Amino acid sequence: MKIHYFQRYHAKENVATANTMLLLSRFYSYSADKFFLFLKSEFFDNEFEPEIYFNLQERSAKSIPDATITQESFKIVVETKTYDWFSEGQLTNHLEAFSDERFKLLLTLAPTLMENEKKEHFDATLADYNKSKNTHIIHKNTTFEQLAEAIGDYIDDKDYEMQSVLDDYIDYCLHDGLIAISDSWKYLRMQLAGTTFNFNTANNVYYDKADRGFRAHDYLGLYKNKSIRAIGKICARILAIEDGSGNIQYEAEFGDVTAERQALIQASILDGDSHGYNLHTIKHRYFFVEQFIETDFKKITKRPPMGSRIFDLSQILSLEKMPPTEKIAEFLKDKSWT
Repeated sequence: MKIHYFQRYHAKENVATANTMLLLSRFYSYSADKFFLFLKSEFFDNEFEPEIYFNLQERSAKSIPDATITQESFKIVVETKTYDWFSEGQLTNHLEAFSDERFKLLLTLAPTLMENEKKEHFDATLADYNKSKNTHIIHKNTTFEQLAEAIGDYIDDKDYEMQSVLDDYIDYCLHDGLIAISDSWKYLRMQLAGTTFNFNTANNVYYDKADRGFRAHDYLGLYKNKSIRAIGKICARILAIEDGSGNIQYEAEFGDVTAERQALIQASILDGDSHGYNLHTIKHRYFFVEQFIETDFKKITKRPPMGSRIFDLSQILSLEKMPPTEKIAEFLKDKSWT
């Protein structure tokens, strides 16, 4: 059974806020250094140095104490919405939550970015406020998805627990509609397929346990021997499990449950038996692709991946529209990942 770290309720803004704060606190517990580097890189600037300093005999105005322990102050005020319902009046009132901290950040978080006109108007109001109060409050607007992706950049493959926490946060956001799925066209999901690779590529199908959440994606990549060796564009996704009488129950998430796909699911169940996997009484999800195309998208670090991973092909390939899968496979042969 999959462990969930985050509550799942529909249309609960306070739960979205609580879950996001839990993610950030788990990230801080995982590595304070990486957490502060994340804040510095994503929201503040090079002057942001919130680490604790231990100093010996630091001279003050009237004395030289034996030692001092200091940390520069900062404050982040977060406003979370499940839609772009930000009120300028409410955000302006939030500015009063700051006092004499050196670094001040107002973070607005929603499934989609704030409308340009609304953001520009509030940022102009903020500039006037900063000038009148002789302060420097920064406003950053981001999405749940962008926040998760940014944190992911600071997590090592070897830290399985923190990666599991982040994966469950993304799964929660998808479950509650906090991540838009309209951009699935650009995502490639990598799956480990060492023992099943030949079966997968020969039959253009991949199976995985149904309780494993994932971000919406149009492409599936199969990892084997330090590289993604094959990719395919997903054309159907079907859940299946045997009932008590031995008959298979099918549930289409998208695409049709055709006789051919039923036969491939039955063949997959037998393939699972040969590897010691129980596809009979444990519900699995079957990903059907148009065709798995050979590629060689190399992982250049030594550590093997321990699970799935999502790649943004639009960034990797610097494309705003995906070409045919054959072209993507060729382009990836000249790329690598860590």
